Amino acid sequence: MTERVTGCEGSAALPAAPAPSEGRAPRKHRTGGFYGWRIVAFSAMAMALTAPGQTTGISLFIDPLIDDLGISRTEISTAYLAGTLTGACAMPLVGRAVDRFGPRRVMAVVAAVFGAILLALSFVTGLVGLTAGFIGIRMAGQGALSLVATTTVAYWFDKRRGLALGITSAVGTAGISLAPVALERLVAGIGWRQAWAAEGLAVWALVLPIALFGIRNRPADVGQHVDGASRPPDEHANEELTGWPLRRALRTGMFWAVAACLAASSMLTTGLNFHQIGLLGERGLTPVEAAANFLPQTAAALMMTLVAGALLDRASPKAVLTGAMTILAASMILIRFVTPGWSAVGFGVLLGTSNGLLRAVEAGAYPRYFGTAHLGAIRGSAHTITIAASAFGPVAVALGHDVTGHYAPAMLLFAAVPVAAAVALLLARNPEPESESGGSRRTAHDPDLSEGIT
Repeated sequence: MTERVTGCEGSAALPAAPAPSEGRAPRKHRTGGFYGWRIVAFSAMAMALTAPGQTTGISLFIDPLIDDLGISRTEISTAYLAGTLTGACAMPLVGRAVDRFGPRRVMAVVAAVFGAILLALSFVTGLVGLTAGFIGIRMAGQGALSLVATTTVAYWFDKRRGLALGITSAVGTAGISLAPVALERLVAGIGWRQAWAAEGLAVWALVLPIALFGIRNRPADVGQHVDGASRPPDEHANEELTGWPLRRALRTGMFWAVAACLAASSMLTTGLNFHQIGLLGERGLTPVEAAANFLPQTAAALMMTLVAGALLDRASPKAVLTGAMTILAASMILIRFVTPGWSAVGFGVLLGTSNGLLRAVEAGAYPRYFGTAHLGAIRGSAHTITIAASAFGPVAVALGHDVTGHYAPAMLLFAAVPVAAAVALLLARNPEPESESGGSRRTAHDPDLSEGIT
């Protein structure tokens, strides 16, 4: 939906960023249907190519790095934690850049930086350089590229935004999930240095052309309208974006409630996946059986990402998020009863289902509640919280194990985390989409509304 908002505390409307298409006339309508579905395809490809910056993609390099660089597992884990947290801090800046310059330029810059850092990692010789590299690939790959890709899709869709984001997330997740298979063979065949260099060249060869020749900032750039409509809903539809500025969104309970759900899922899912072999081994599964549990998790996540996207077009994000938190809490409780066989598969399905629901709704909830005028800044701030939570997940699960002596008792305690997030979400009030006293709009002729926001 398109939402408007008044200026803060009754003040005059704040200025807004120049639209990325300012200064040039919209292009003629393209043939071949609505260009937004091409945006979905390009964004999904970009999402898949975040794999070198994702935990699953980096995990294949850990043991070779320990052996060749002579560093301990604790040292490399600490470097990874520092890299993830530091990289997360850049997400609000990336989000604001998307609002100011448009996703096309930002994606091109991110791809160039991401590829360069991967190439630089192929020359790393010690812990300091490795830590710097982790900061770069976690910031550019796991954070910035995925943020830009999904935000771009949100600009092109309104009524079908959930479906479009669901497809983007599902295809991107499939690519990320399959990447370790190819990377394992690559590292084994040519070594970790050459594998990182090959990843950097692949990012340049694939993501840069997508950004420069495939991505278009908004429908008006190609003479089209949101959702492929034949005409805009009103005469100003191609001239403005409406929505909440970041500082007003940060004052709402809904922003923090949604962020709490995302953080709970990110922390617990990352922690469980990181310790999955030991956790399921404690329940009687062999290492092979524990590793195979990623398969039902991935299958359920992919299916539910598409389902959640369709649900988001018809239901409130609050309902979908509450369901995801409930299922995540149930998976925490089920761990105590897991044994080899179907109960282990059921655990994997529950965990994957919760993760899949969150992937689609994360990108759709914020534009639903706060509009798209400053979506990059808003989602960038939420992304920082999500990534930071993922960094602490493995530590939290390990501490729980150390305190109780087993994984299962700690998981019962952790089940309270998604329950608390769901309660906070249910208590949060929906932001008012429009005020009778007048709305604040971002037009092609206004300066940046998010400028100066702290």
